[in-house]
Order: sequence, then C-alpha cells, then structure tokens
Amino acid sequence: MARFKTLTSQVVALPIDDVNTDQIIPARFLTGTVKHGLGENLFADWRFLLDGSPNPDFVLNKPEAQGARILLAGSNFGCGSSREHAAWSLLGWGFRAVIAPSFADIFHANALQNGLLTVQMESRTFLHLLTALRNDPYARVTIDLLSQSITQPDGSVEPFPIGAFAKRCLLDGIDQMDYLLSLEEQISAYEAAHLHE
Repeated sequence: MARFKTLTSQVVALPIDDVNTDQIIPARFLTGTVKHGLGENLFADWRFLLDGSPNPDFVLNKPEAQGARILLAGSNFGCGSSREHAAWSLLGWGFRAVIAPSFADIFHANALQNGLLTVQMESRTFLHLLTALRNDPYARVTIDLLSQSITQPDGSVEPFPIGAFAKRCLLDGIDQMDYLLSLEEQISAYEAAHLHE
C-alpha cells in the first residue's frame, strides 16, 4: 500500500448524495477477488452510454477530470452493500482521497484499510469548495494528512478528523495485517513469557 502524506491535485466534483457501492462498481464486475482492473469499471453505468461509448456529460469523461486524484462526493457516499471492491475501483482509477460531508460506515472503513483517504468535511466548507470548483474546474486542493488539513483553492485551510490508527497506517503505507506483522517480535516475546501460566 502506498504511503499517504501530502496530496495536491485537481478535484473531480460529483456532488450527488447517497451514491451507493453498486453505482461505484456495478455488481456484474465483481466476479473476481483481485483488485487489478476494477478502475476501468468505476461508475460504469454513468460513464458509458448504452452503446458502450463514453457519456460526454459524465464528469469523469471531461478533460478537467483527467489525472485528478481527489473526488468530491455528496453526503452518505458509499452506502449500500459492503463490497470492498468500491474502494478498490476508486483506487484503480487513480483516486487517493474522497472528500464528502459524510460516508457510509462500512465504505469508510474499507476505504481507509485499503489506502483511500476519506475526508469528512462540514457542509459549509464543502459548499465553499464546490463553488470554487464550479468557478474553476481545474482548481487544485492540497490534503496534508500529517496536519489533518485541506488547503482550498483560495488558500484557506480547514482541518479534518481522522482516527489515530487509520492515520498511522496511511502515513506508513500499511494495512491492519502489516501492522500486526510489525509486532511479531513483541507478540512472540509476550507468548514466551506467558507460556506456562
């Protein structure tokens, strides 16, 4: 898992509330258990028309979205089924962070465990950023995980919350299993010391 420290990027604005995991990655693409290739099918039912051609009106198909690594989403992003593939597909597309007023709990946990930063932003700040992106779709935002802050296009800086364990894992580029494996010596020493209790 890649480390996350500071990210400066253009932002794709998709301010739709209650985007569910089936909209993020439709169920027909969940036949495998590998992460690779899922990004190609991110928002597939919105990105493509019935004839398979790209939908020119969908935000990910617009020139300003190309290379963007941050998604600005609506409230309750990632609701619906608990598929981990939703986080995998966002990462596979190239996103490293999703900013939203709120997230579905399971998606939020899955995202952080897979290296996708979820930034919960209060409504006033969210609307401020959305307005800035509507005025300039190429505007850039900086997310600093160490200071837990976002620098908006106008230079204003806003804090965001994140759990200490998730923050440490993202900064170190490790998941929960990597963290446990890093404690192998201490675990072995503890077991040896308590073997005959």
